[in-house]
Amino acid sequence: MDYSFDHDRPIYLQLMEQLEREIASGTLSPGSRMPSVRDLAGRLGISPNTVQRAMYEMERTGLIQSLGTEGRIVTQNRSRIEEARKELAQGTLEAFYQEMRRLGFDDAETLRLAKEYSSAVREERSVE
Repeated sequence: MDYSFDHDRPIYLQLMEQLEREIASGTLSPGSRMPSVRDLAGRLGISPNTVQRAMYEMERTGLIQSLGTEGRIVTQNRSRIEEARKELAQGTLEAFYQEMRRLGFDDAETLRLAKEYSSAVREERSVE
């Protein structure tokens, strides 16, 4: 876990986002144990209260589960993980389309460029 935080937004929100990405990508797999609050706070150099708040909020969203005194685990509810994955993808696409519009591209041009890019990447991978 190599996280960096900016000072424009609350750190607990940034920590939640980064943990959500790790869960959605499979880096943190369903049922895997989450690091303890103290361990994570120490590794990241942030307050345990900040980590606790992020963990609590993630429990509320259903991405992690508390096992009481035994700590926390990533949810084993794969549909919840897939839902989070789609939400992250939607946010990424929204930001991408907004930036393309700022650059003067309409949706059709943006889609065409994305397809061209995807084809080029596929070709590069097949050469490797």
